[in-house]
Amino acid sequence: MNDFTVPPARIRNIAELARLAGVSAGTVSRALANSQLVNKDTRDKIQALARQHGFRPNQMAKRLRVRETKVIGVVVPLGHERRQHLSDPFFMAILGHLADALTENGYDIMLSRVIPDAEDWLERIADSGMLDGVLLIGQSNQFNAIERVAAWYKPMVVWGSHRAGQTHCTVGVDNRLGGRLAGDCLIGAGRQRLAFLGDTTAPELSERYLGLCDAASAAGLAAPITLNTHLASDIMAEEIAGHIERIGAEVDGIAAASDLIAMHAVRALADRGIIVPEQISVTGFDDLPLAEQTIPRLTTISQNIADGARTMVRALFERIAGTDAPSVEMAPVLVRRDTA
Repeated sequence: MNDFTVPPARIRNIAELARLAGVSAGTVSRALANSQLVNKDTRDKIQALARQHGFRPNQMAKRLRVRETKVIGVVVPLGHERRQHLSDPFFMAILGHLADALTENGYDIMLSRVIPDAEDWLERIADSGMLDGVLLIGQSNQFNAIERVAAWYKPMVVWGSHRAGQTHCTVGVDNRLGGRLAGDCLIGAGRQRLAFLGDTTAPELSERYLGLCDAASAAGLAAPITLNTHLASDIMAEEIAGHIERIGAEVDGIAAASDLIAMHAVRALADRGIIVPEQISVTGFDDLPLAEQTIPRLTTISQNIADGARTMVRALFERIAGTDAPSVEMAPVLVRRDTA
């Protein structure tokens, strides 16, 4: 004869546990919630039976009943740059800080990378009933869609640029000032023929280019040329390599739209024997952890990503609680290293 103990049958729901305990489903529900409305002996009996039969209440169902899911949607809209991936170092950096702040406050995360093919893509997310709030990483080219949803859906905060009179709540740096700081840095290093590497169809990147133009205009220099470069890493290096010949002939200072673009530019210049910063100065934008690990170390504009992520979460919690938290525009900071 085999010597083993058959485990008790697993209970699947409150009704089954109620039948086993000989009480109502409501009594079971209150006992599992440790309610003082159920006497101690009955509570202890029901909780012991639940442990014995491996029963755990469905927390999501409970949350939905009280209209609380304890889940925050973190959404990356990619309308202007469809080939960009979540593995992009900027996304990984801000996602890490958002996840820390949310989970430390007892919330789970539902992460979505969205290609906005349908006009109502954001309405479907906000109205899903699965989320307590939404954090958008970037506005992409979806400003109008975000404005439309923000008019009726309050628990939403967006990483991005702020425009006067906009409805949706944003957290981000003053991108135009950041571009101006990059331009002043390059001009202070003696550079007079400036170029912007980036995609100016994205609102945040367009502001960075305009700031670079502000610096050039104030110094009496010609407007910086634009060298279109996508943020998608699979084509970025090829595009930058294609710009190098023109850069070598026409440019002595590069303001890149992101740290990753700047790093690829420094590598492409080195492959052509062009020395940074002796022959060409380069600035990035973001101040990712990688920026101080490259050789040479990258001079860049800090977006205060960690502070910004914490500010986004605080503003979202205020909005969930019913307070219309305002937009926050942080000051960018020039971080001088070796490339400019």
